[in-house]
Amino acid sequence: MTILDQIIQRKREEITISKSKVSVQKLRDSHFFDRAGLSLKDSVKNGTGIIAEFKRKSPSKGVINDQMQPLEVVSAYENFGASGVSILTDHDFFGGSPEDLSGVRNPISIPVLRKDFMIDEYQLYEAKSIGADVILLIAACLSPQQVTEFTGLSHELGLEVLLEIHTEEELQHINSEIDLVGINNRNLKDFRVDLQHSVRLKNQLPEHMLSVAESGIYSIEDFNYLNEKGFDGFLMGEYFMKNKNPGEAFKEFMSNISISKQ
Repeated sequence: MTILDQIIQRKREEITISKSKVSVQKLRDSHFFDRAGLSLKDSVKNGTGIIAEFKRKSPSKGVINDQMQPLEVVSAYENFGASGVSILTDHDFFGGSPEDLSGVRNPISIPVLRKDFMIDEYQLYEAKSIGADVILLIAACLSPQQVTEFTGLSHELGLEVLLEIHTEEELQHINSEIDLVGINNRNLKDFRVDLQHSVRLKNQLPEHMLSVAESGIYSIEDFNYLNEKGFDGFLMGEYFMKNKNPGEAFKEFMSNISISKQ
């Protein structure tokens, strides 16, 4: 069983428990539910394209930074030019929680991505109820039909969709309603990173589809390479979070890069 298999198995258990405690109607009653969402698609297109992430740990790296609070970090991300922020809400494997996201929604004014393993429609209502603007759909966890159905429901709820792919086979998960396609530089099954693989995959995306390079961006050189290859967005977390002060690391990073839009 791969790490991804373990995560999905645990996620199914969590969803069953959540459904028994909180109904969809109760999620709809959240004060965030009727809030108009912010567009990550527009923000990436018109801004720096950097989606800066808050995460405490990961299965591949263990504890990265468990000393910082989400609001302090993402406020700095916003102040220094992030187009959006990503918040890990998975607890067992990434040390996150829904409260990490809901706690930053009102104080900041850029789009917030709920990064989790979405395998059930219930989680889309949950994402809306905690203030997310965008959800991540991971092709490795879903069928093309599920991606289509989840995208449709997400849009009904006012959520945008970032679809993550890693293989050529997963290109079939893309449909015309997807807002952005993320290409994970890291293989979720064995955690190997291959930037060139991602570039090859990007070149097979539908024309005009916004592309986001995800994970494994460990240096300014990595960023520059992917930027030169035409990626529109960049989802980065560990590069900043591994520092004692992620916000300062982000500020320094921004002062040392030049972003070109194709």
